Amino acid sequence: MGWLVLVKNYILDTNVLIHDPNCIFKFEDNNLIIPFPVIEEIDKLKTRSDKVAKSARDVARILDSLRDGMPLQKGVKLQNGGTLKILAIEKNDPKYKMPSYLGESKDNFILYYALYLKEVDKNFKTIIVSKDLNLRIKADALGIESQDYLSDKIDIELLPDGYIIIDNPTKHLEIKDTYTYSELGLNEEPYPNTYLKYGEKLLRYNKKKQAFEKIQMTFNSVIFGITPRSAEQVFALDALLDPDIPFVTLVGIAGTGKTLLALAAGLYNILENKVYDRLLVSKPVIPMGKDIGYIPGGIEEKMRPWLQSIYDNLDFLFKGKGKKPDEYLTKRDLLEIEVLSYIRGRTIPNQYMIVDEAQNLTPSEVKTILTRAGEGTKIVFTGDPYQIDNLYLDSSSNGLVYAASKFKGIDLAANITMKKGERSELATISAEIL
Repeated sequence: MGWLVLVKNYILDTNVLIHDPNCIFKFEDNNLIIPFPVIEEIDKLKTRSDKVAKSARDVARILDSLRDGMPLQKGVKLQNGGTLKILAIEKNDPKYKMPSYLGESKDNFILYYALYLKEVDKNFKTIIVSKDLNLRIKADALGIESQDYLSDKIDIELLPDGYIIIDNPTKHLEIKDTYTYSELGLNEEPYPNTYLKYGEKLLRYNKKKQAFEKIQMTFNSVIFGITPRSAEQVFALDALLDPDIPFVTLVGIAGTGKTLLALAAGLYNILENKVYDRLLVSKPVIPMGKDIGYIPGGIEEKMRPWLQSIYDNLDFLFKGKGKKPDEYLTKRDLLEIEVLSYIRGRTIPNQYMIVDEAQNLTPSEVKTILTRAGEGTKIVFTGDPYQIDNLYLDSSSNGLVYAASKFKGIDLAANITMKKGERSELATISAEIL
């Protein structure tokens, strides 16, 4: 089988394959080229014990399934009409020798493969696809076209805040239970569960009734010792406490109270309202190449370094109650620490689940978590899309923003973008200027 001539030659970087192993099937009827050094890197990554390793193993399985007796070196046909080829080139290939200014790094080998294809396959455009900004800059310097992988990119600027603030309305409203959005001066129908501060009125849009309704939460409400300090915190608590909204995303900078509010609402609904059976808490582990298995002790001991912010907030919420939150909740089987790596295959019924720092999740990981939700379970994602520790994600491709955007038109979900820092004046200013 020969190499089939299609529209473009796309060279895939390792980070694209790790970000989305199924990207192989998303380039329509084009040529996909995976350089041999990328395969070597995938092979090294698959032996790790984290989510990067899982993606690497998924890539290896997909490539193995595509072989089906056909050599990847020559190219195999994909179901979408494209072709895939693993390309191996000698540095001193007579058709195009590796330029002396390119070093021995993997990125430079990818650049060399692109230069090689431009020389030997001039009839078709060659494009590097990489999530590495620096690689794309170097490609541009060498006259090579490059692109980010955008199939699951979300324009974060288009993510709705989840609320509208009209502090000084010009229109006087009669007192009643519901208001249409046109009565409130809004030009278009809002998304489901959009909140509105209209003067002193605090409302939420009910998609089924096509009307704004008064919410129970106020600035004077006390939820497990927490009183909201801003309209966005009022709205967040309302969404967090409502069992009819099983998925809530809190997106915002550090110090806006995302984690504290989520925990307070969870504890309130478990200990006082008896809505859920248990508080389930987790957070993506980004341990600089090692997973929690390298840390001695049980699951809670292993996870404690990554969940310290959770424990700090629990200590704060239980302050003055005469109870140590760890012992009180654990002994009563009301608190469970979950390792997201082990969640696949589980069903989680009637629990209040918080995933902190959800901006470090990939879209596929978000799907895995949300599809574990059993009857009566509420899932809360909190995070700051501008503070990402995962090298394969950015502010527009992370799972937190992806999920919030995909669910914006669904009445089972609510997103609140937290903008006002409440930790301290110093923390707020630092988040803005540093």
